[in-house]
Amino acid sequence: MTQQKIPHFDAIVIGLGAMGAATLYQLAKRGARVLGLDQFSPPHTLGSSHGQTRITRLAVGEGDAYVPLVQRAHEIWAELEAATGQSIYTRTHGLVLGPRDAPAVRADKSGDFVRNTIDIAQRNNIVHEVLDTADLRRRYPQFKLRGDEFAYWERDAGFVRPEVAIGAQLQQAQVLGATAHLQETVTDLVQDGDSVLVSTSRGTYRAEQVVLTAGPWLQQLLRDSIDKPALAQSFNVYRQVMYWFDVGAATPSFAPENFPVFIWTLGDEAGSSFYGFPAAGPGTPALKVATAQYQTSTTPATIDRVVSPDEIDAALARLVSPHFNVSQARCTEAHACLYTVTPDHGFVIDRLAGWQGVHLASPCSGHGFKHSAAIGEVLARRVLGLPDAIDLSAFAEHRLA
Repeated sequence: MTQQKIPHFDAIVIGLGAMGAATLYQLAKRGARVLGLDQFSPPHTLGSSHGQTRITRLAVGEGDAYVPLVQRAHEIWAELEAATGQSIYTRTHGLVLGPRDAPAVRADKSGDFVRNTIDIAQRNNIVHEVLDTADLRRRYPQFKLRGDEFAYWERDAGFVRPEVAIGAQLQQAQVLGATAHLQETVTDLVQDGDSVLVSTSRGTYRAEQVVLTAGPWLQQLLRDSIDKPALAQSFNVYRQVMYWFDVGAATPSFAPENFPVFIWTLGDEAGSSFYGFPAAGPGTPALKVATAQYQTSTTPATIDRVVSPDEIDAALARLVSPHFNVSQARCTEAHACLYTVTPDHGFVIDRLAGWQGVHLASPCSGHGFKHSAAIGEVLARRVLGLPDAIDLSAFAEHRLA
């Protein structure tokens, strides 16, 4: 009996969410023979890349190192829109609000977020304005302000449609020759000489290069298949909830042409921040809001995906009623998603120490989608042995040791 030949690829991408779909597309675009694997059928609602909209902003208050990534991502979104005819990025303008006389401290340890954002915009020549409370009331009467706010306003901020973006990149990747195996779970990785054997629920594949973009499933992959328990422990998964509200007669004022994406830090207490969006399009709820919590961790297997009535009531009382000039608000949708977070809330984009040809691009700590198209390009260049076009030193794995 002859032994069955193991299929051989230039690269295998494990996980086809935001980062994985982008990487598959960029590798296929450069002519690589590439296989993408996902245990589900992305885009789906089980990970970190769903919910109709994700904020994109050029002045990334988390640090200057992110700015080249999001700038390049905007260029790639435009290329994808031209190739597919689909709407991926919508410019709404954007606000980062906070108290004028106190630091705007968020739970992600990013310091005074409003002032950081302004400083980063100035250093990177990003078109912006600084608004006081009177400016905000005149431009955006939808907000119910206390009178002590100021804000960073960015012209080119807006939202990206995550499901559309992922779907477009997967579709284009396959048009360009990539292979995508969905509903196929990775069970093991083994170094075999100069290549890596990837075993799944359906078979075994070989590649010189493997890219791990498994998001919240990365913990299990590192612990069980790659024997990196210490690194796995550096990544924590947190349940977050997004809410959509019908605001009745006020709905037109929350259309994308009238209302910006925003991040609003209410004071100097970590965790007092929330963010939101205008309507994603006709027929969708007018206002989407969400916040982030980093107190209670979970896993993809144990997360409570049902949003309780008590959570919805609390969101209305805490996030909507005190902060928006609307006479009525009714929650029409609420969904849970997952953030995979490092101790410093930064990315990890690096070659995996001790594994030849294995690359890591996760977690993204709740602020990754706007960068994902460019991260896919960065990874494709690394896989193909090309020099980095963007400085990635801030995202090295060794900083977590």
